[in-house]
Amino acid sequence: MKILLVSSFLPYPLFSGGQVRLYNLIKQLSKKHNIILVCEKRSNQTEEDVKVIKKLCTDVIIVDRKRQWSFINILITIFSSHPFLMVGHNHYEMKKKIEKILLLNNFDLIHVETFYVMQNVPNTQLPMVLVEHNIEYLVYQRFVNQLTPIIRFIFQIDVEKLRHWENFFWKKATKLVAVSETELNEMKIKDAVIVPNGVDITRYLYQDNRNLKEKKVLYIGDFKWLENQDSAKFIITKIWPIIKTISKEKIILWIVGKNIPNYIRQISNDETIVFDENADDTVAVFKNSSVLLAPIRVGGGTSFKILESMAMGVPVVTTPLGISGIKAKDNEHALVGESPEDLAKKVCMLLSDEKSFFTMTRKARNLIENEYNWENIAIKLEDVYKSVII
Repeated sequence: MKILLVSSFLPYPLFSGGQVRLYNLIKQLSKKHNIILVCEKRSNQTEEDVKVIKKLCTDVIIVDRKRQWSFINILITIFSSHPFLMVGHNHYEMKKKIEKILLLNNFDLIHVETFYVMQNVPNTQLPMVLVEHNIEYLVYQRFVNQLTPIIRFIFQIDVEKLRHWENFFWKKATKLVAVSETELNEMKIKDAVIVPNGVDITRYLYQDNRNLKEKKVLYIGDFKWLENQDSAKFIITKIWPIIKTISKEKIILWIVGKNIPNYIRQISNDETIVFDENADDTVAVFKNSSVLLAPIRVGGGTSFKILESMAMGVPVVTTPLGISGIKAKDNEHALVGESPEDLAKKVCMLLSDEKSFFTMTRKARNLIENEYNWENIAIKLEDVYKSVII
């Protein structure tokens, strides 16, 4: 097949879940299919990053990502029927380049990553597969619900715009793809299908971390996302003090990720809390972690940090939202709690109970191998492609 892939981001380097997902799917699909990628490139991404993707694709056409938070975008949003997210991704140059590519090539289908760049794809008779990493209006709604009433009212208008346009593009697509059953059920689109997130099981290898010299409780994520800021703040203010009180182990809270805001760093002067923005190798991070604590309260999709942790033998303590969309069972593949007290107790239990630690991590690794390896996931996406061109 010849595929035109339109994305709101260049899928390299692998700093975010979206980049991990798209990079690995392109890597697998390019073995049998010709892919031309059109995507936005952010200012911190280099030509070397583009070259990595060009090795996998027939061609890569990039446009510079516009600055999202600008006065003009805010002004346009106020007087537009489009939400702020769509305004920031309305890209004239991308539209023109896609039009030209469509004239010069005979594609079998168009694959679009995220609904908010679908506005840049001209009307065409080609079948269109839209892949949603999460449901954006629900992600924003969870955030808005935490605001004060007056501010909440202002932001709620944008949430309603998001809801409208997200549903509009879902219906416009030939086939809609969700990453988990949770999103699929919320979409309420009759023939939508699931193509889940996954893990490179040849890179994220299982390791028995029960006897590490230094016990580290890990939280990892890109802190430009509000959900990661919320989780880190929740850990530092509510969960970590309880863990320190009840744990018999000498432990460190290791907060790893890019763009850690100063206000997160300044919440506590506790010397057992270590912030690390320089740990680029996530494999090395998991190798040196005893437990992943991921109290996700805002967000959607499937958390890559949880899948990768399960693959590498690092037990997971999370919230119901963190494990939603993953075929993992509480007390079998991970431990699930909601209150700070419950989450803290479960972290401490894993740190002290080696038998439970080992049993859980082996079952988690088996689940990843069977359900979440990229080779199998790419076959599922390929089946979606076939269904729209027959």
